Amino acid sequence: MNSVVLDAIKALLEEGKTPTVALTKNRLTQPVPMPVIIAAVSQYKNNPDSIHSLTKQPTEQNNPCADQKQLDRIEAKLDTLLALLNKN
Repeated sequence: MNSVVLDAIKALLEEGKTPTVALTKNRLTQPVPMPVIIAAVSQYKNNPDSIHSLTKQPTEQNNPCADQKQLDRIEAKLDTLLALLNKN
């Protein structure tokens, strides 16, 4: 679930309001596509406890080493593709 939408839903719940698509959209701090909002509100309505389990999960911290490894792999693939294109 989008963290901006999650924050909006949590804010509504803290005020004792039931999250709806319209209320959630009004609480957003940045533009979010309507399907994302609808999906988040639907998920909450289908399982209200899911919002609490999402808030308890620690956020993943970016691992610079893993990011660099991924970048290196992408560069290697790009080099391979460029070499293939240059042969033709």
